[in-house]
Amino acid sequence: MNILVIGTGYVGTTTALVFAELGWNVTGLDTDAQKIQQLEKGVLYFYEPGLEELLKKHLSSGQIRFTTNKEKAIQDHEIIFICVGTPSRPDGSADMRYVKQVAEDIGQTMNGYKLVITKSTVPVGTQEQVTLWIQAAQKGSYPFDVASNPEFLREGKALTDALNPDRVIIGSNSKKAANLLQTLYQSAKCPVVVTTPRTAELIKYASNAFLATKISYMNELARLCDQLGVNIKEVANGIGLDPRIGPSFLHAGIGYGGSCFPKDVSALILAAKQNNIELSILEKVVYVNQTQHLYLLEKARERLKSFANKKIAVLGLAFKPDTDDIREAPALRIIESLLKEQANVYVYDPVAKLPADLHYGSVTASNELEEAVKDADAVFLCTEWPIFRNVDWAKMKSIMNQPNMFDGRNVLDSREMNSNGYFYHGIGYE
Repeated sequence: MNILVIGTGYVGTTTALVFAELGWNVTGLDTDAQKIQQLEKGVLYFYEPGLEELLKKHLSSGQIRFTTNKEKAIQDHEIIFICVGTPSRPDGSADMRYVKQVAEDIGQTMNGYKLVITKSTVPVGTQEQVTLWIQAAQKGSYPFDVASNPEFLREGKALTDALNPDRVIIGSNSKKAANLLQTLYQSAKCPVVVTTPRTAELIKYASNAFLATKISYMNELARLCDQLGVNIKEVANGIGLDPRIGPSFLHAGIGYGGSCFPKDVSALILAAKQNNIELSILEKVVYVNQTQHLYLLEKARERLKSFANKKIAVLGLAFKPDTDDIREAPALRIIESLLKEQANVYVYDPVAKLPADLHYGSVTASNELEEAVKDADAVFLCTEWPIFRNVDWAKMKSIMNQPNMFDGRNVLDSREMNSNGYFYHGIGYE
């Protein structure tokens, strides 16, 4: 079977490359000609370990190709994945304009049976809406099915997750569509759950919201640990040994970010309100996440008295390691707060960069960690990149103005930092 993936962003490119790796012939379609040109040259325009190598491999093998010709692409493929963006609107709802445009393009262009699969994260009821959009745009009477197949990719681990999924969710009211999708995933060594489209759509939102809840719970608990003189890492280890809880997403820090959790939690809360249901736990999850960085800033403020005219180094911009994604990154909230208090901010991240359109004024982007730390009055560690664990912090102390370390990810060993002469504060009695 030949597969068309519409939208060559993070999810679309990963999806296309993984299906190519599984042996299917894949075409990636996008309206962004520059993006397509880069992919055709074997250049991945975002950072994700392992993907660029896979891109070059399958360009060479002929398993994958890219195009901007939507009419030909849609007509030449029976199986079509929708992988376009669904960004948040100001009210928290998902912006569905790109999904609608793709659905209309399919309806106007289709020349025979099509299986249209929504992989983008979308509100419950989208499968029904996509069906209506395609029907309204059709110029002929061609049969089609619309199914839901949400992705569960972790940025930084997308290739591993896609090749070794922990589950495959298929939402379809059509036995034919479900069977075709099961054929695509026939090599998957994991449970394949076939359910209704609405259930599949909600599973995606509910999964991310639950993980976000675990994070905010531990972050709020870490504040109590500080007051009680209890180490949050030991608490996390102790409760994570309970198989009903598990050890993942129990690491306290300065909050979650990225393109999924903030957007998906907000969309689920809004969907509940539109149906006269209050998700008060999730509302608190969002509140904790939005204020968690302020907790660490307050600890730093107590130590420094004032940030004004102080040099502050911020290490890590990406919301997590192994990605260059800075969307909703807690580091940005830290930087904004420091600038409001007239600090001189120097930032360093091994991969992620501050885009020019963010206009952070006096922020200095450092090419080397030492440049950011030199003469600093304090360091905020905001992303748990492995290289930060391996820094010779005893040496770094000698070039700092004041050896103050505020570890927003509990990356470093508090006892070692203290023995090296640092004032060290993590999240939750470090």
